Amino acid sequence: MFTLASCPQAVRSKLAVMAVWALAWALMTALDPQAELANLALLLVLASALCGLWLSALESLACCALAVLAFNWQFVPPRGTFSVDLRQHLWLLLTMLAVGSMVAWLTGRQRQVAEQARAAAQSAQLLHQVNEQLRQATPAEGAAFLASALRSLSQGELAWSLAHQAEAPPQAPLLHCDWGEPSAEDRALLQECQRSASPLEQGLQQGQSQVQLALPLRGATQCHGAALLRLPPGLSLSPLQRSTAQALCDQAGLQLERRQTEQRAQRSSEAAQAQQLRNTLLAAISHDYRTPLATILGAASTLRHQWGKLSPTQANALAGTIVDEVEQLSTLTDNTLQLARLDAPHARLQRDWESLEELVGSAVARARSRYPGVRMGLRIEAGLPLLRCNATLLVQLLNNLVDNAVRYAGSGPAIEIVARRLESELLLAVADRGPGIPSAQRERLFQAFERGPASPQDPQRPSQRGAGLGLALCRAIVLAHGGQITVRQRQRGGASIECRFPLETQPSAQPEALEGDLPPVPAPARPQEDTA
Repeated sequence: MFTLASCPQAVRSKLAVMAVWALAWALMTALDPQAELANLALLLVLASALCGLWLSALESLACCALAVLAFNWQFVPPRGTFSVDLRQHLWLLLTMLAVGSMVAWLTGRQRQVAEQARAAAQSAQLLHQVNEQLRQATPAEGAAFLASALRSLSQGELAWSLAHQAEAPPQAPLLHCDWGEPSAEDRALLQECQRSASPLEQGLQQGQSQVQLALPLRGATQCHGAALLRLPPGLSLSPLQRSTAQALCDQAGLQLERRQTEQRAQRSSEAAQAQQLRNTLLAAISHDYRTPLATILGAASTLRHQWGKLSPTQANALAGTIVDEVEQLSTLTDNTLQLARLDAPHARLQRDWESLEELVGSAVARARSRYPGVRMGLRIEAGLPLLRCNATLLVQLLNNLVDNAVRYAGSGPAIEIVARRLESELLLAVADRGPGIPSAQRERLFQAFERGPASPQDPQRPSQRGAGLGLALCRAIVLAHGGQITVRQRQRGGASIECRFPLETQPSAQPEALEGDLPPVPAPARPQEDTA
């Protein structure tokens, strides 16, 4: 069904001009017997001004000149001729032509200026929209946004290639083409545009005149691809549209370059942090290995060279010193290796369903054998669900927390291990009655190579030595299991380090243990609360 709205803009403009002149001529014809010639001339000037709303300046001038000639033919005596009475009507016609032409030209010019301003505003709005879309978009999404904007701007077909998808531009693969498989000429035009980083234009001859416009995706330092616009037959882009299309492509190129720069900066930062961590780790380990190695060497040398002169008590003390220092070295080595593994990129954690009571029992058995003079208290809630975790890491977590409590709280007060359920979480805490942790140190307590204050009961204990990796490893273990670790000051003195692990839905039947590089911990018997 034909409607006026379905007509092109140029056709609608011509119809409007014809309607204005038809109405003006009908009014002049109707008023001809009663109105004077000068009054009829005003209607012609008004019609010329109105037609300038739809016509260009030159079209308005031509239309006004034709209208004056027609007015002279029909209304100026002698009618039906172009003869003019020089005294009565010549100046009227000249005035009509001058005023009508001036009004029509100004109106048409003003319309062109308004159209240019409107086009510039639309161009700025389009650039802003595409820039906002490109800010957080991936390269593929950014290419789609750019393609949509170029299509809406030119009403043409599009092909594009992105250099960031290939290691060796300009041999970048063509990612998309609206007209099917691109020809060798299309690929060559894209590659040449990308190589030269300048717009290129090529004509096509397919029954009707067609033009292809290649636009580079330029960044600040290099060209990141090219876009190829195939315009409809007979259509050409205005200078503003060309500059807008190139600005859109440059925006995409800058966003691609920014993303690449961010990725390179992130990789460089990660590499620098990893290198700094390795250097610090090596320095700390080399420093903290010296004292136990020197002690072991001294005790072993004494046993070797003074064996016959030593009493059994002295020999047993030296052997105990060697065992203590070896245990210290073993703990330091285990913490260092596990921290390095958990901090490695793409670290993969092998987990299985484990009983928290058995894990606590393994840690308690080790603590009682290592610290026979320390009182241990257990508060384990009955009926705790299974925890999907890595048993080796959870036991090491408990061992480090117990060692930390003994190191900084002393052997006098009791150390408590608490395990209970908190809605959708499982709480595991190790509490002591030591001096507590100052609030200023709590924020950096879990950082590597940070050490807490010494025990006031025995500030010179050998157990005060350490590289400061224990709590850093605890934090890494908890985070690897998706949990949180915090420090809470107890009301009657002391500190409680609390770990919260999220509970997952348990399977109906316990699956077989996963094979991994972290072996499971053998499960001892369930411990009972130490009342000593």
